[in-house]
Amino acid sequence: MKQFTEPIRITKKQTGKEKVTAAASLNAYLLDPVSVAPKRLRPAVIICPGGGYEHLSDREGEPIAMQFLSMGCHAFVLNYSIAPEEFPYPQMELAASVSLVRSHAEEWLIDPEKIIVCGFSAGGHLACSLGAFWNQEFLYGPLELTPEEIKPNGMILAYPVISSGPYCHQGSFLNLLGADGTNEAARRLVSLEYQVGSHTPPVFLWHTSTDDAVPVKNSYLLADALTEHGVSVEMHIYPAGCHGLSLANREVSGEDGRCIVPQCQNWISLAKTWLEHL
Repeated sequence: MKQFTEPIRITKKQTGKEKVTAAASLNAYLLDPVSVAPKRLRPAVIICPGGGYEHLSDREGEPIAMQFLSMGCHAFVLNYSIAPEEFPYPQMELAASVSLVRSHAEEWLIDPEKIIVCGFSAGGHLACSLGAFWNQEFLYGPLELTPEEIKPNGMILAYPVISSGPYCHQGSFLNLLGADGTNEAARRLVSLEYQVGSHTPPVFLWHTSTDDAVPVKNSYLLADALTEHGVSVEMHIYPAGCHGLSLANREVSGEDGRCIVPQCQNWISLAKTWLEHL
């Protein structure tokens, strides 16, 4: 396996805003070619950890990448910008990451039609944002890219932040929007049940009914919107489990064992099957 880090730099000119934090980075995990099929192209999964657009959860980064590697996918973890950076800065970083991976498809033996974005909690909002906005000029234009270069081919969303309405995770939207955090028009723009459409790529979605931070209603609202627009969606709602489960096993759980929920652990194998039929 090859492991390296690629910088993801968005300039002040591209955003129209002052740059405050350090440049984002994309941690790459590339499987070595196998001798029986040295030219085999693999799917690529770009992982966006959660953290309420305030921090990045390491439990939703490399441990997830290792799982996708075991499935035969190349994996990438995006360390995107968080507050005080604001929308659409992290969205532009994810768009640039998809373009970077696609531009290296031949070199890295990646199937350019199987570049998947995978997000957890606020990282799920980020991933879904690209699925909603990849064809919008405000996102691809400043990057001097085409919509096709930044388009994800599918989305894997784990207990995602979706709605800025009554069921919102308030902190995520305040961090993402900054001074516009209470502006009704700005909040509706990033309330993704209103922004997905027939252009949105297929979705694998899971959540728990007892999520105490991001209400499960976020996933129901998204699934309803996707279905209304004829977008393929596979959704799994587990009856119990706290927010931020990641893999729901001991590897990603603290000493209290709160995040060990055996009945939720199969989501990753279900995602594998979904990927194989994408």
